[in-house]
Amino acid sequence: MLKKVEFEAKTLTEAERTASELLRIQPEKIKLTVLKEKKGLLGIGASATYEATPNVNLALEGKAYLEGILQAIGVEGKMELRTVNDGTEIYYHVESNHNAILIGRDGRTLLAIQFMLRNYLNIFIDGHIVISLDIGNYNENRRKQLEILATKTAKEVAQTRIAVKLDPMNAFDRRIVHTKLAEWRDVTTESEGEGDERALVIKPVKR
Repeated sequence: MLKKVEFEAKTLTEAERTASELLRIQPEKIKLTVLKEKKGLLGIGASATYEATPNVNLALEGKAYLEGILQAIGVEGKMELRTVNDGTEIYYHVESNHNAILIGRDGRTLLAIQFMLRNYLNIFIDGHIVISLDIGNYNENRRKQLEILATKTAKEVAQTRIAVKLDPMNAFDRRIVHTKLAEWRDVTTESEGEGDERALVIKPVKR
């Protein structure tokens, strides 16, 4: 899951510099391991093959990053985190006296913070992991509301055989509706539009 690179260097200083350039992270957050040493003639031409990998706990690194954001904007809050599936899914939950500020209109600030968090942690990893942020249970409550809307609308579409276009949603909300209706036999979901106008259409399945 964490990035890993191998390279050859003549000195430890050179190895630290090369590792930092290849991994694009600070030297103090890198673990170096000597895999193989090559002795030179009278000490000349000696080198070693190193393995470099981030020396971080990914979940705690994300927690520290979020705490830095809260501190920068002057908001105090409590944070919980949990990891599942051997650390391939990391969930953060923040509670503060300024949840509305952190969430923003239609959850846009929350999504922006989550986007920055994902981009930061992606520096350290190779492959895909799930990184999710919720503030004041906004996402959980939003998920429940959307699932109710999806079920109600799907029943109407199945009965009337008339497609219904929902209001424009962000990718997170559209995914909730897609997932909720994925196993329905009578309806299907499609995304239409671009950017902020992208919306879901619930359509009857042709018989």
